[in-house]
Amino acid sequence: MVKEWGFSTRAVHAGTEGQPEGATNPPIVASAGFAFDSAEEGFQRFAEGKGYVYSRYANPTVRAVEVRLASLEGAGEALLCASGMSAIAMALLGSLQAGDHLISEGSIYGGTISLLGQLFPRLGIEVSLVDTLDRAQLEGALRPNTKTLYLETPGNPLLKILPLKELAAWAADRGLVTIVDSTFATPYLQRPLQLGCDLVVHSATKFLGGHGDLTAGLVAGVRERIEPLRTGWQRLFGPVLSPFEAFLLGRGLATLPLRMERCCASALAIAAFLESSSAVGRVYYPGLPSHPQHAIAARQMEKGFGGIVAFEMASGFEGAVATLDSLRLISRVASLGDTRSLIMHPASSSHRLLSPAERAALGIGGGLLRLSVGLEEVEDLIGDLRQAMSSYS
Repeated sequence: MVKEWGFSTRAVHAGTEGQPEGATNPPIVASAGFAFDSAEEGFQRFAEGKGYVYSRYANPTVRAVEVRLASLEGAGEALLCASGMSAIAMALLGSLQAGDHLISEGSIYGGTISLLGQLFPRLGIEVSLVDTLDRAQLEGALRPNTKTLYLETPGNPLLKILPLKELAAWAADRGLVTIVDSTFATPYLQRPLQLGCDLVVHSATKFLGGHGDLTAGLVAGVRERIEPLRTGWQRLFGPVLSPFEAFLLGRGLATLPLRMERCCASALAIAAFLESSSAVGRVYYPGLPSHPQHAIAARQMEKGFGGIVAFEMASGFEGAVATLDSLRLISRVASLGDTRSLIMHPASSSHRLLSPAERAALGIGGGLLRLSVGLEEVEDLIGDLRQAMSSYS
């Protein structure tokens, strides 16, 4: 049975069974609505919620990929969304209501910080951003109306690693729902649900899709938590994934283990090179012994440390700009998880909406660069970085 297969086998086969005409890939069902053979059949589909009626409710192509992702995450159910941010918003809004309080790790994606800081107060939801590695801060943030703990690991962009098993146990003891953004790790390297967390979210745009040609999000967990998101928040707000993008995502999942193995090996070699360069002041990569949470990552990330490396140029902002402008192979793109290597400047992109003081508190300086390692020859990538930084070495 599917659940007994290994990860790589499920990445190829889960959700592809029983396709029409013996197709090995689920076809793109580009239909907004689905016909009924009779009025009675229509009554039953709406009443029982079985079968397809409208693609805002469910679509066969999307459903096939959801089944595969649920298998990879070890989840009872998975829900695909139009983007990573829509997945994060639905997971949080499905766990909170006006008058509730949320505790969130502070070192997270800038878009999530903006969501929590700008929109949640308008909904009557209070938010505390804390260093969740600091137990005193965590305990101090707890209130009678606290309902949810939100985490992101590895964190964006400094690759902060959080001990999910310990934090999920702390939250469960206090009756909190734990939600984890695991985009950087993917289920190949880390499965938060198996560590006691309640929901896991991804920007499937990134490593899950893997080719930089789609935008998608994922929420996974037990069926009792996912179905209310599907029938409530997604159905009524409408952030659904198109069948074509679901097809692309399913295609990308088949090579996820191979891509992650290559990215992890190359990222570790690049991180070691950067750490030896006089042009670089500091390197952030959980696979390096110098990373402050290296021991946590070694026990939590099963098969590698990920494909993202962040590094601070010793010459600050000036050196970061010069390096960006001098790269010949690595693309300057504000995304990650592509087949090609991408680099960006967090202070002016992913975290630009934060104030300088907020960025400084998170350790995001003007000299920080975030590199998403692709599938190129690692020697070529190191050579490109070396020549780009040569005037500062």
